[in-house]
Amino acid sequence: MATATTPPAPPRLPAGTAPAAQGSEPIRVRDLDTRLLLTFRAVAAEGTFGRAATRLGYTQSAVSQQIAALEKVLGADVFDRPGGPKPVQLTPLGGLLLERTQDLLAILESIATDVQHYRTGDLGRIDVGTIQSISTALLPTILRRMKAERPGLDMRLEERYEETELIDRVLAGDLDLTFLVNGDAPALQRIDVLVDPYVVLARAGDVGPGAIGVQRLAAGPLIGQVASTCQDDIDDKLRAAGCDPDYVFRSADNGVVISMVRAGLGLALLPRLAVLDELDDPRLAIRTLDPPIPARVLRLAWRRDRELSAAAARFRTIAIEVAAELGHRHPILSPNVA
Repeated sequence: MATATTPPAPPRLPAGTAPAAQGSEPIRVRDLDTRLLLTFRAVAAEGTFGRAATRLGYTQSAVSQQIAALEKVLGADVFDRPGGPKPVQLTPLGGLLLERTQDLLAILESIATDVQHYRTGDLGRIDVGTIQSISTALLPTILRRMKAERPGLDMRLEERYEETELIDRVLAGDLDLTFLVNGDAPALQRIDVLVDPYVVLARAGDVGPGAIGVQRLAAGPLIGQVASTCQDDIDDKLRAAGCDPDYVFRSADNGVVISMVRAGLGLALLPRLAVLDELDDPRLAIRTLDPPIPARVLRLAWRRDRELSAAAARFRTIAIEVAAELGHRHPILSPNVA
């Protein structure tokens, strides 16, 4: 007597893998061409190949070929075609595909919109390096204009006391562009935006009217910045003019230096940009230096080998405009015209 045998169990498929139909090939994601899906969506929305062709700017035969190509990839029809003037109808597979396609195409259209906004500078992020006097005198106006034009733009600022650190940050790709004072490097592209002369700051009543001579500075006492590349440059220029500076106090904060001058501790030599908020303070006297030492040059710099984004390029343009306006409002601050 023959005994029944148990047929072998079918092989187990990896989790998440659907069994392929008899004789069918697995569908590859790369074969689901976005153009085919867009044409499919248009036919589903319009109901006929002819109206979909008009909507897409194709010929009707091109639409038919694309739907046929899509159905070949899927291995089944997505439309029932009754023929004649009657509209096509979605098959069950077509209904499933339309539901999922709507989500996918919405994401792709959102990506395309975001990329376009990035290309025009309306979206994305820029990182800008700055120094103290730029942060207080120029950046607020620049940022207000940028925000008004591009409210969706993410702007990050990084202030450093030593500008060599800002140069390193730009060269490393951490900053898109940076403000510098006289600074430069072979790998940087730069543009000068403002010539910023130095002025003497004193307590009102401690000095007379008119310019202050270099020898008066040499007599001291002086208040200065903490040692840095910029302060070293000032000291070198003073020595070249015949003044060996003797500081009784140093600070990294311009506001602290100004407060000490206001208190009568001594005189300070500061760039005019650093004292703009003090021009109407009756407790202070702001005077030119005679003879003047060479002014500092404020510039914007970015990597020579990297093209600025649209947003960063617009920031540069606005910064130049704001610096020029500031220079015209305060004649001792002359905008760079080279």
